Amino acid sequence: MNKHEPDGTSRRVLLQGGLGILAVAAAATPLRAHAQEKLAQNIVQYQETPKDGAMCSTCVNFVAPDACKIVEGKINPNGWCVAYAPKG
Repeated sequence: MNKHEPDGTSRRVLLQGGLGILAVAAAATPLRAHAQEKLAQNIVQYQETPKDGAMCSTCVNFVAPDACKIVEGKINPNGWCVAYAPKG
């Protein structure tokens, strides 16, 4: 046991543990950033008119006044896409 570390833990062990945590966090960061990317409007067949009474303003993914949680770009509240999911 080192007289400078009363519990027997060396600075080397602490540094290695800290570096391991940083490596895991750095590896997870690109995954988190990728998961936040939105889909292009053409991929979800977005249109600026309702379909069968369904429209963006009544979808769980709509963010007023003109955005969507999963589709990129400006969203018309009266629009629609294949990702439409009605609010509860």
